[in-house]
This record gives sequence, structure tokens and C-alpha cells, in this order.
Amino acid sequence: MNFTIEIDTNNYYKLEKKMHQTPARLCNNLQRITRNLSLPPTICFHSSSIHPENHHHDKPPPLPPPLSHQTRYNPESQNDLQSFSRTLIASPNRIHKLISSQSDPLLAKEIFDLASRQPNFRHSYPTFHTLIIKLGNARQFSLMEKLLSQLKRLRYPTTPGLFSRLICIYGDAHMPEKALKMFYSIVEFNCNPTSKHLNHVLSILVAQRSFLRPAFDLFRIAHKYAVDPNVKSYNILMRAFCGNDELSVAYKLFNDMLKREILPDVESYRILMQALCRKSQVTKAMDLLDDMFNKGFVPDTLSYTSLLNSLCRKKKLREAYKLLCRMKVKGCNPNLIHYNTVMLGLCREGRAHQAIKILDDMYLNGCLPNLVSYRTLVGGLVDQGMYDEARKYMEEMISKGCSPHFSITHSLIKGLCTVGRTEEASEVLGELLKHGEVPYIGTWQEVIPRICEVEEMEGLDGFLDEVIKVDIKPYTRIIEAGAALEEYLIKKIRANSGKF
Repeated sequence: MNFTIEIDTNNYYKLEKKMHQTPARLCNNLQRITRNLSLPPTICFHSSSIHPENHHHDKPPPLPPPLSHQTRYNPESQNDLQSFSRTLIASPNRIHKLISSQSDPLLAKEIFDLASRQPNFRHSYPTFHTLIIKLGNARQFSLMEKLLSQLKRLRYPTTPGLFSRLICIYGDAHMPEKALKMFYSIVEFNCNPTSKHLNHVLSILVAQRSFLRPAFDLFRIAHKYAVDPNVKSYNILMRAFCGNDELSVAYKLFNDMLKREILPDVESYRILMQALCRKSQVTKAMDLLDDMFNKGFVPDTLSYTSLLNSLCRKKKLREAYKLLCRMKVKGCNPNLIHYNTVMLGLCREGRAHQAIKILDDMYLNGCLPNLVSYRTLVGGLVDQGMYDEARKYMEEMISKGCSPHFSITHSLIKGLCTVGRTEEASEVLGELLKHGEVPYIGTWQEVIPRICEVEEMEGLDGFLDEVIKVDIKPYTRIIEAGAALEEYLIKKIRANSGKF
């Protein structure tokens, strides 16, 4: 026996909203109603009954058999029956909306299955799409794949976006085999794979070195699936082979791209230039840069960074500075990284006086030096014994709120003490204390004995006053310096006592 239950169209949307807020009652209500009312398993749902234009033309549905006395007057059963009537939704669009709003994918699947049991009910493709993605994101792969099989069996027209998302889901789950299999099975869903699908799969495969060859094989047979690799496809493989120390294969791919009249982009050149720089083949990398200029490309900042780094490592500092000046002419303004790279290269090679020129160029081009810039320059000047210049730029960096590294200040103060400029070393130390900088304990040990040796005790008292003014913090080493000073003075007193 089949029962037909009509839905009150006037209250339909209000009741559906209430049901949407408490979807967990959906299955429980059905189970309790079937058990309490002993309803037959087959219940007909007429989707047309919810439309007002059809409501008045249909014949009144047959009434259900009279309820038993116990059920009729059982408040719980009456409520269950009313709840059951409210939960009947025959519109595929409403089912899709309800499933889309569920944060729990398993609950969304229960709603899907419940609606599927309605006679003559057919889910829409958006419902399949939404639920498959929900299950995939939740790593419910067995349920997801069963739903995919059902989608294929029902021969729904599918969209490429579904498979793009599924391939990415398998990639995020570190399942490259599944991603590759998904690509091959796209045609089984009456859908043609695209270059976007190919690139997604290639990116997932090359992320693991053991799948580099399968990725290359897929790349070579992609045309059998009516997929033409594009410049991004080539870039993915070129980067992978360069990372695998197979630069020759990457070059073959680059040349093959030109043969197929696929125009390389800035990334294509950068991939090869970076690989050449890592191999210390900076001359070939510069040739590629010239080729880019000839083809009208504007190299990006990463390309210039790689070239400048490589030139500085190869001690081709003149070429590095020329490239730095050439950048702005070619439409790419140098940034902090570019300036600091060349400055570091100059200072490492004992050419700190030229690094000062780099700092001046930064100001002229509207690029403000940062902490790294000053630390690099001051350190290079100290190493070359250019103490006056080093002191000047150290004071400048402190005035701009940049904290000098203790190794730089120690080197400067120690250098000044070594050449007998103890007073200037004391002034540098006082400047550090004035700005709340904590000198290294070795710096105190370098200055204080020299002050004591020349018997400038008044100067020592002045230092102690400055020390007291500095706030004591957890990382402050002033206490350690005080202990060292005490130990030194005790030794000095004992030594002087022995003379009498």
C-alpha cells in the first residue's frame, strides 16, 4: 500500500527553514514514525504538489488508513507525524541548497541518501558536485568515489571544474597515483581533460622525485587525450628537472617549446637562469638575460636577484654594479635585496669604500637602507680599519632606530682601542649606553682595563654613572660586566699592594 502525503505550501518555506536548523532530526523522525505508525516502506512524494498552480487541479489525495487509538492520541506520535510531513522536500534545488549549507559532510550524505529514496526523485548535477567536493575535502574518499561511480553510471553531463578540484584534493592528500588516475578517467564522464587538468597533475607528480618520470610520460602522451601542453606545463617540468640536477633535460624542453612555437615567458627564463647560477655558470645566465631583452621581456626581481648573487659569489663585482645600474634603465627598479646583495659582495672583498656609493645610490633612487644595509656597511668599514666612517654610519643607523649587532660595535670599539684611540672608543660606548644598547661583555673588558691603565679614574666613574642609567633587562649583560670590573679592580689593588 502506498501513501501520499501533501505538503502545506503556505508553510513550506517556513517549515523548511526550521528543518534546516535541526537536520539531525530528519532520519530520527523517519525511523520513529515508521516504527510507531507501522507505515509501509514505500511512500510516494509528489513534487508537483508543492506548486500552487498545480494544487487546485489535482484530485485530493486518498486519505491514509485511520490511526489506531493509541497512536491517534499519542502526543509524541502526533508530533512525529507533523515533523515527518514538514521534512518532505521534493525539489532538487532545495535539496542542493540544504546539502550546500551543511558543515558536516556525513550529515550532508545522509540527507542525499534520504532524498534518493523518494520515488521518481532525481538529484541535480550541482548536488552531486557539491557533495563530492565536501566528501573529498573531508578525506572521505571511499564515499566520494562511490558517489563518483554513481554519477558516471547515471551519465550526468559533468563540468571540468569538478575534476580540477578532485585532482587538487588528491594532491593535498599526497596521493599522486589517485590524481593521475583521475586525469585518465575524465573521459569516462563524457568530459574532455584540459591543459589546466594536465598542469594540476604535473605539479602534484613532480612534487615527489619518484614521480618525475611518470610526469614526463604523461606530458609526452597528453596529445592522445586532445590536450596540448602550454608554457606552464613546460615550466613545471623544467623546474622539476633543474631541481633534480638534470639541467640538460630542462634545456631540451626549453628548445622544444620554441620549436612548437610556444613563446616562453619570464618564468621560463628565470628557471634556467637560476639553475645556471646554482651551477656557477653565470656567463650563460647573462646570455639568457640578453636574449630576454632582445625578445622584449622585462626580467622580474627574482631573476635579477639570482644573477647579482651569482656575480658577487664569482667576485665579478664590476659586472654586478653595472647590472644594478642597468636594471632601472630596463624597467625594473632595484629594491633593498638587490642593493644589499651588491653591498655585501663589495664588503666581503675589502671594497667597503665602494659600498658607501651603493648606500648613496639607494637614497637617490628612493630606496631607504634597512638594518642589513647598515650592518653590512659598518662591518665592512671596520674590517678595513676605516673607523671614522664606520663610527659615522653606526651613529646614523642608531639615530634611525636600527640596532647594531654586538659583533659590529665590539669590532669598532676594539679596533679603536687597538690603535690607541681609547677616548673615542669610550665615546662610542657612551653613545651605545645613551640609546639603551647593551654592550657585549667583551666590549667592557676591552675598554675598562685601558682606562684603568692610563689612570683615568674620573672617566671610569663617568662610565659607571652611565651604566646605572641603563634599565636592567633579562638579557642585559651589564651585571656580568660589573662583576668582571670588580674582579679586575681587586687584582689591580692587590698588585699595587705588593709593590709596597
